[in-house]
Amino acid sequence: MRVLGLISGTSHDGIDAAVVDFSTTIDPAAAGAGLHGTVVAATSVPYAPELRARLIAALPPAQTTLAEVCELDTLIGQAFAEVAADVVAQVGGVDAVCSHGQTVYHWVDGAHALGTLQIGQPAWIAERVGAPVVSDIRIRDITAGGHGAPLVSFLDELLLRSRAGISAALNLGGISNMTVVRPDGLVAYDIGPANALVDAVVVEHGLNPLGYDDDAAIARTGRIDEALLAALLEDPYYALTPPKSTGKEHFHLGYVHEHLAAQGRDIPVADVVRTLTELTVRTVAHDVAAAGIGFLAVSGGGCRNPLILDGLRAALPETEVVLADELGAAADSKEAILLALIGWATMHGVPAIVPGGTGAREPRILGTITPGAGPLRMPEPVASIDSLVLTEAAAS
Repeated sequence: MRVLGLISGTSHDGIDAAVVDFSTTIDPAAAGAGLHGTVVAATSVPYAPELRARLIAALPPAQTTLAEVCELDTLIGQAFAEVAADVVAQVGGVDAVCSHGQTVYHWVDGAHALGTLQIGQPAWIAERVGAPVVSDIRIRDITAGGHGAPLVSFLDELLLRSRAGISAALNLGGISNMTVVRPDGLVAYDIGPANALVDAVVVEHGLNPLGYDDDAAIARTGRIDEALLAALLEDPYYALTPPKSTGKEHFHLGYVHEHLAAQGRDIPVADVVRTLTELTVRTVAHDVAAAGIGFLAVSGGGCRNPLILDGLRAALPETEVVLADELGAAADSKEAILLALIGWATMHGVPAIVPGGTGAREPRILGTITPGAGPLRMPEPVASIDSLVLTEAAAS
């Protein structure tokens, strides 16, 4: 089965897409199937500037209307459909699509996630591509007592389970999340902000038309403001026990403004960006060291920020810090690969929840399926995935 995975993350800067060609090996002596995935295409397409501006303007803590949510649901769905159509034409067709859409709200009350909302109407994708579309993948985890995040723990556990000792996968998107795999099980959770706060400041001040600190060029010109950093590190979220999740409902531009106002002095914007970058390094390094992690595979946009990656390596001399490419999941497209995997799992009746990863009581099959152009035909169910090997297609 060839599956297209689509996602726009908490940085809400564009749509990542990956097509994975999955094949299975059934061992009669094993409970489940061995799965091999060949990544045949991967790309990232920025949102149109006007669409991204409307999306940002509608996100918390801003107020919005149901009319705007409806319009964004359609416009983002159409944007996803356009990317899907282009990628599908490039690879010559797919059997299914799994679309995460765009998270606009993640409802957390204390230690409990109560709801989550992703928009980007999947019917636009099904209509354009003609293949069934799996979507709305987070909410079933929440109904089973989980946080709906980080769902990437499903992929991480499969990629890391054969490693000795304690290993982990770190994703540095708008929010940093980590999956820690131990011999006796795993835990996964959102650590805190990765790019979310820096991006918000960069956009507010018009520092880069890309909307982020490319190559840490802005942060390099500033210095760490230790008083501001100390105040940021006192946020009670960091002291919560995993599993836990967060998002831009908590870590947003207004959050930065509140902390700056509390300082009662002017802080140069470059120093703010540098300090927020260091916040990611400190919070991640603290949790990695506390867990005794010996191997850390990093993905997401933040792994391209040299101040973050070099800072982690300097702070964690006992930890081997590598890019996720070494596990077969390219750092820039890992989450889209995850979506393709979840799509395959849903179509085959395989639960895509690791309870230790999200806090769910037990595994659940994720998502809702929108039929494609013809009757919905499900493949023969598979009990579970015993192993996963990811490779990239040979260049033509």
